[in-house]
Amino acid sequence: MTDAVAWLDCSSGISGDMVLGALHSLGVVDVREVARQLPLDVDVEISDVRRAGLAATRVQVRPKADQPHRHLAEVLEIVGRADLDEAVRQSASDVFERLARAEGAVHGVGPETVEFHEVGAVDAIVDVVAGCVGLHALAADVVVSPIALGAGTTRSQHGVLPVPAPAVLGLLADSRLVGFSGEADVEMATPTGVALAAAFATGSGGMPAMSVTKIGLGAGGRDRPQQPNVLRVVTGTLASAPGGSEWRLLEANVDDLDPRLWPVVLDRLLAAGAADAWLAPIVMKKGRPAHTLVALARDDFVDDVATAIFAESSTIGLRWSSVGKRELDRDWVHVDVGGQPVRVKVARLGGKVVNASPEFDDVSRAAGALGQPVKAVLSAAIAAAHAALS
Repeated sequence: MTDAVAWLDCSSGISGDMVLGALHSLGVVDVREVARQLPLDVDVEISDVRRAGLAATRVQVRPKADQPHRHLAEVLEIVGRADLDEAVRQSASDVFERLARAEGAVHGVGPETVEFHEVGAVDAIVDVVAGCVGLHALAADVVVSPIALGAGTTRSQHGVLPVPAPAVLGLLADSRLVGFSGEADVEMATPTGVALAAAFATGSGGMPAMSVTKIGLGAGGRDRPQQPNVLRVVTGTLASAPGGSEWRLLEANVDDLDPRLWPVVLDRLLAAGAADAWLAPIVMKKGRPAHTLVALARDDFVDDVATAIFAESSTIGLRWSSVGKRELDRDWVHVDVGGQPVRVKVARLGGKVVNASPEFDDVSRAAGALGQPVKAVLSAAIAAAHAALS
């Protein structure tokens, strides 16, 4: 992770307009200016409101005329015609492709045939594009808290749907984000908001140990007295935890777990806040083959990661130790492979690029869309990244 960090507090949910409100209040995006760059006829209203007593920013995007239903290609064409930085364009396309995959899976059709209703409307397009502009402007690693999803039912173009909405659950399944019901019997997380969080998240969990610089609050449409209906975006720089090393190595020897569960265990540890998690084969007493389960975590995530180890594995004990850790400066670039967006993590030493690693999930998805071998798309993404960075 880089020193700059932004924590999204989604304890009251997340939606596209809540993201815009928080980013606008931080001063990293001018939503009206972004809307003007899009070939859409909309009004943008920005107001100061209160939610359960907290001051927050409310952003509302309203079309000036009725809007048609749009397919993914039409939405991507709108994004492509806008005067945007290429990184923003790629991120916005990624968000809409995530939405199309989730909606397609819900209805049993391919992403390209999904007919967008809510997410194809102009307010969702402005939400996504302006959200990507602001999140890129933060120039920070994005850590997303567990997301309050809500409960009950909600009404859509398809009729009454259960909450969490099926597309929201699909988006969560396609990411490492964590969701929970929350206390309100309403929809608290929308597909647009979750897709934005999933596209930019570099970590999931509680607020990191950080020095806080700014706090942005974006308001949702409801004012619930029992809980402020706001998304908080907290920015700052990572700080070492007081009282010693900020990194811990947690280990457990396991010889009785069904091996089919190991991929799930590792994913759960990462979702709980581990910076890395892995297995090492060992031989225990009486010659029994086993594995050492290892997780690397910052001090403030140790309890959550330990809880996940006990819950997901069969161990009844673990050990931990303090370790040092040196990290290279990292950021992201977005490249195009055959019209498919691929994120590439770039590591620098003294300002010089020493490694460019494509995000494998993006590579795999692009390979499937293009009908090409994964290894070919991986090589193309690496070459495109080095060309962009040279």
